[in-house]
Amino acid sequence: MRHFMFMVFLALLVAPATAVRAGETVSYEVNGDPYKGYYVSPPSDEAPLVLLVHDWNGLTDYEVKRAEMLADSGYAVFAADLFGAGVRPTKVEDKRQHTGEMYANRDELRDRLRGALKAAEEHGANVDNAVAMGYCFGGAAVLELARAGGDLEGFATFHGGLSTPEGQNYADTKAELLIMHGTADSHITMEDFTALAEQLEQHGVPHRMMTYGGAPHAFTVFGSDSYTEGADRKSWRLFQRFLVDKLR
Repeated sequence: MRHFMFMVFLALLVAPATAVRAGETVSYEVNGDPYKGYYVSPPSDEAPLVLLVHDWNGLTDYEVKRAEMLADSGYAVFAADLFGAGVRPTKVEDKRQHTGEMYANRDELRDRLRGALKAAEEHGANVDNAVAMGYCFGGAAVLELARAGGDLEGFATFHGGLSTPEGQNYADTKAELLIMHGTADSHITMEDFTALAEQLEQHGVPHRMMTYGGAPHAFTVFGSDSYTEGADRKSWRLFQRFLVDKLR
């Protein structure tokens, strides 16, 4: 039944289908270490690019599904791997370890994000017309890329980490941010949401920020206890409009 409902949801949510090339695993290296991303695109080599960043589970079938949904709407998608080839943690302590390592070494996190963009470009993606988006940990990583001055057309987060590390700010951010957050999120609070809004305003960064009532953390994750269909549908539509607005 859950699989059937998911397929019905996709049929209602996704725009009229575009012909899509078969998705493929992409092996690449960053600083000499191996990573495995996922790339899917329409037939056109000029399709706009979405860099998709995974949550603390690593790159899984969830991100692949989202990538294929975007490809059906006409976008090329490179789903990055920030943990390393074969590193897909399933235990909470392992997830905390891998995300904690990234939060503790922001330079390495930035290298891995830039390495994913480079791999996408080498695979034929149009990185000059691109938006980055991420879920949970991936949302925090996308904000890191924004603070690092990533030369993209926009940055979007779904229930992502919103705090700014000490010593960082948004002075170098070059494009608009879209922040989609669950008002009932007990992990990332409305105080975090407000603090980010104030920082973006302070630095003159264009932004759109939306909260969804009753939505907890990870409200977009199909099949989970946190999944909230209404918030997922609304946030996905908002993201689709953001892509139309930002990408040429």
